Amino acid sequence: MNQEDIKNRKKEIRRQIREIKRTFSLEAAAIESENIFNQVEALPQFNSAKVVLVYWSLSDEVDTIKFIHKWESNKRIVLPIVVGKVLELRAFNGIENLVISRSFGIKEPQTGELVNPRDVDFAIIPGIAFDIKGNRLGRGKGFYDQFLKQTKAYKVAVGFSFQVLEVVPVSSHDVPVDIVVTTKNGWL
Repeated sequence: MNQEDIKNRKKEIRRQIREIKRTFSLEAAAIESENIFNQVEALPQFNSAKVVLVYWSLSDEVDTIKFIHKWESNKRIVLPIVVGKVLELRAFNGIENLVISRSFGIKEPQTGELVNPRDVDFAIIPGIAFDIKGNRLGRGKGFYDQFLKQTKAYKVAVGFSFQVLEVVPVSSHDVPVDIVVTTKNGWL
């Protein structure tokens, strides 16, 4: 597959997943999110981690918000912020310090200490689609791929059952995760 074919296939997968998300009930999303994070919390890499990167979920993503609140007093929780064309990491210091970003409508911390990607032990990574080899398809801006190249963290993608495909097309700049946690097959 050439680069243009890969780009077109990624665009089609994003469209297909968006359509499925529109019909996915809030109740099903809540049940799958809880199941996914029960599995994440059982990972030895999570239990030994001190600094955990996690994203503040949008309404159509695996819910990370309960997880953040559950662990914010036991682990150092770090959230990404979009600055230009890169992700910066900032320590989470309460919901009252989050603002909705202008660029993507994602809640981001505006105060709190900046964190070096090398200091992250465990990273929870979002995506549109994943495969069993740990390949992930993001929203297409490459923010997480840049971060993943800078960190030694154990990289965990979380996704709903319908987000796991047999094969996700990859480009040369795409960085796989160590494990995909889903309700489809458990840990992949």
